[in-house]
Amino acid sequence: MPLIMMTGYPSSGKSTRAQELKRLFEAKLSLPAHQHRRLTVQIIDDASLGVTHDAYSKPSAEKMARGALLSAVERLVSRETIVIADTPNYIKGLRYQLYCVSREVSTTQCVVHCAISIDAARKINRDRGPNGYPEGLFDELVMRYEEPNPAAKWDSPLFTVVQHEPVDELPFNAIWDALVEQRAPPPNFATAMKPVSETNYLFELDKMTLDIINALLESQKSGVPMSEVVVPGTNDKVHMPGRNLTLSELRRYRMQFTKLNRQVPLKIDKISSQFVNYLNINL
Repeated sequence: MPLIMMTGYPSSGKSTRAQELKRLFEAKLSLPAHQHRRLTVQIIDDASLGVTHDAYSKPSAEKMARGALLSAVERLVSRETIVIADTPNYIKGLRYQLYCVSREVSTTQCVVHCAISIDAARKINRDRGPNGYPEGLFDELVMRYEEPNPAAKWDSPLFTVVQHEPVDELPFNAIWDALVEQRAPPPNFATAMKPVSETNYLFELDKMTLDIINALLESQKSGVPMSEVVVPGTNDKVHMPGRNLTLSELRRYRMQFTKLNRQVPLKIDKISSQFVNYLNINL
């Protein structure tokens, strides 16, 4: 069933709101009118994943933390479970990946943004003493935070809750309607598509994405770092992350993209630009 992505600055109250939402869902599901739904509510947080604050100060450790989160969500998201991802989710690329997971299992999702001023969040963080983020790491995470955009499909529907807003003022009914009452849109299968056209689409999907992977690997052979690379089939550019991309890394992104777009075909002339956009979000 639904996936809820919590997001906000460090110490913005995400965990408090996640627990409040869990209690509200469980209370409503216990009512006679909703007992037939047989839904459970599960929170995934850094503690349950064995992730500490230090993980966000090291790129390699943070990458492992994101991988653990994605694996946990993939394992738990189902028609019988409401999953609340109570992790920082401060990068839009990660929220996009979580959105893709919910889309693959044909379920609904939403983002709950815990709004707070930086100064207020910093004070709360300091008051937590050793349980808070180190001051330098707190500032880094605030600087790196990518606020959700309701115009982006992976950040929509977006619900914003303000620090210290009473629990009875939370937009719970709207969240319930968006996640439980709203039926996830079915895959947009092209039922009138001829077999020859479908075969051609899959061939082009594999070929175009492979050409882009090869172009990126070729651009790295010179040994000169490049900030962006123009790839075949599009005028768009891949924004390089300031390091060399490995073949296994690029293969993984290609596999994720092709898996996502096999069931819901893109227009063939949009494949290259969409893959470039996918890479730019995730790199």
